[in-house]
Amino acid sequence: MIERYSRPQMKRVWSDENKFARWLDVEIAVCEAWAELGGIPKEAIPRIKLARVNLKRMEEILKETHHDMTAFTGAVSESLGDESRFIHLGLTSSDVMDTALSLQLVDATALLTQDIKELISVLAQQAIKHKYTVMIGRTHGIHAEPISFGLKLALWVEEMKRNLHRLNEAKKIIAVGKISGAVGTYATLSPEVEDKACAKLGLAPAPISSQVLQRDRHAQFVTTLAIIASSLEKFATEIRGLQKTETREVEEPFSAGQTGSSAMPHKRNPELCERICGLARLVRGYAVTAMENVALWHERDISHSSNERITLPDSCLILDYILSLFIPIMSGLQIYPGQMKRNLELTKGLAFSQRVMLALIDKGLSRQKAYELVQRNAMKAWKRNRSFLTLLKADTEVTAVLPPTELEPLFDYQYYLRYIDDIFKRLGLTRSQWRERPGAAGPSELAPRTI
Repeated sequence: MIERYSRPQMKRVWSDENKFARWLDVEIAVCEAWAELGGIPKEAIPRIKLARVNLKRMEEILKETHHDMTAFTGAVSESLGDESRFIHLGLTSSDVMDTALSLQLVDATALLTQDIKELISVLAQQAIKHKYTVMIGRTHGIHAEPISFGLKLALWVEEMKRNLHRLNEAKKIIAVGKISGAVGTYATLSPEVEDKACAKLGLAPAPISSQVLQRDRHAQFVTTLAIIASSLEKFATEIRGLQKTETREVEEPFSAGQTGSSAMPHKRNPELCERICGLARLVRGYAVTAMENVALWHERDISHSSNERITLPDSCLILDYILSLFIPIMSGLQIYPGQMKRNLELTKGLAFSQRVMLALIDKGLSRQKAYELVQRNAMKAWKRNRSFLTLLKADTEVTAVLPPTELEPLFDYQYYLRYIDDIFKRLGLTRSQWRERPGAAGPSELAPRTI
């Protein structure tokens, strides 16, 4: 179902046409390796390279054989003459299927890598733009202390950089081929055939295999996609929280003519972010299935095969789709600094409670006594909806230590942003390191110089 919404490039990677084309790539690479080692005539290779698979004919053969590899080799053989006897020479089905699957996963990873780099770029630009946009930080959903919206986004940038690193590592683990015969002993071919064939395909040969590539590799790959999807769910959840009517500090894009409810015309719902959250849960479920595929009987069984036809393509398709949603959400995010300021002032200065307490400690009070004085006035401010600073000024125990002239300067939002530049420099989030692409129309067109 997700294929309907996925982008063409990722759909092509997981199409039947591409899958069987990759199978044929493996078969031809093995034939070339055999020829270089003298196992088959070199003059047969030009003809073998012209081999094609007729999908309609393959379906016809499959109805009889009930085995997709024999149906595939049968259809391919029909496109050749005598050279057909060299197709699948010494191979078992998983030699072709697992190696071709690795090629598909590598191709899918390249697309996901491109998506993630674009998202990092968009997030970085928005973070730099809103580096000093002050807002309240929240813990447990309750107002804590001031931060900036740019700082929140900088955190996301760094998380997506880690996700990019994870994806690169998962790619290394999955970018291997297996041409080792029925149970991995090379009895019907040789390690040299594997080495040469994998080199032609751009894969590393698995150092050792059974009849299949070991599924811990695939589990790492899908788990990595699940972690990335979870990060995106985290970001989307934050936007949903900040878009609530009572908060309304940001909104996902809402286009002209868009409707949020069939019953209530006023509705502007974070439906794209909600969609991301729902789909991320699906990818995490696939990660569990991938881990359960690690334990196969003896040298292999096919308990993994059936579900991988769903979980591996869908994990890639879903994550690609989630990224395609979130990139324009972030580039077109509606951000309301004025509302952030209004929300910041809802508690009438309570965000400065720690700073007042530390100032009292600095004057010589014990931490316990300073905490008691500040909390006493903070609770009054909560219950009576009064100015925290006004209450502190009226408390003689406080003013005996901190006179009003020393209290007032403590209530400064900029104090909490004094190390923002240092944090951004640590993360490499400076304008000199991020540039606009020529003809850029907006944040989504920004690219990092280096990542």
